[in-house]
Amino acid sequence: MPQDQIGYKSREDLIKELQLRLADNIVDVELDREHYDVAIDKSIALYRQLSAGSTEESVIFVTTQEAQTEYTLPDEVMEVRRIYRRGIGTNSGGGTNFDPFDVAFNNMYMLQAGQIGGLAVFDAFAQYKETIGRIFGSEYNFLWNRNTKQLKILRNVRHEEEIAIGVYNFIPESILLKDVYASNWLGTYALAQSKLMLGEARSKYVSGLPGAGGAIQLNGEALKSEATVMMDTLKEGIKNFEEGGTPYNFIIG
Repeated sequence: MPQDQIGYKSREDLIKELQLRLADNIVDVELDREHYDVAIDKSIALYRQLSAGSTEESVIFVTTQEAQTEYTLPDEVMEVRRIYRRGIGTNSGGGTNFDPFDVAFNNMYMLQAGQIGGLAVFDAFAQYKETIGRIFGSEYNFLWNRNTKQLKILRNVRHEEEIAIGVYNFIPESILLKDVYASNWLGTYALAQSKLMLGEARSKYVSGLPGAGGAIQLNGEALKSEATVMMDTLKEGIKNFEEGGTPYNFIIG
């Protein structure tokens, strides 16, 4: 990326940079849009697998509907921690007027147009009188399917109600690409993947391409070797926290 630019405005910006760094506008580069998309997808997938900098705890606000027990959550959601109802114990005539929604809204930063927000303080009330909360029905029991992103509430929903869902979620691609640390790692790894694919394509011509002065040797093997070194270096960088996050040391689930 340009030295005066922090992150990428979009995937398109990253693709333009990859093309420039491979001199796609000067020489014939055997990659098309699909190849660049694959390179970026692999970069983001590996970053999410290796770095905790790609995830966060957050809260999603959902309005339940009468008799509806299943809801589809955003694709970024990895795990559901808890489901909180507004007001602990207020519907049962006991408990406390402590409202987790007020705490969450006060501490929230925007991700998806206000649908997902931070949980720095939200977890403080999550532990508040847990036993009392369950007795008075302040939480819903649930089943979560991470593959289909379906959340099933294990209780009859009798009326419309706003609930807060505590989750672990992947930071969306658009946010990662703008991040000062993550964007550099993602861009460099996508470049390495692009070089690897280009090297594999050129390596098919073992004897080179026919030319006026004889066979023209391509740099397929050199590109693959360079790409492998780049990817290994980037993976090692995550272990040293160079991408701004920390490696996973436990599995969420």
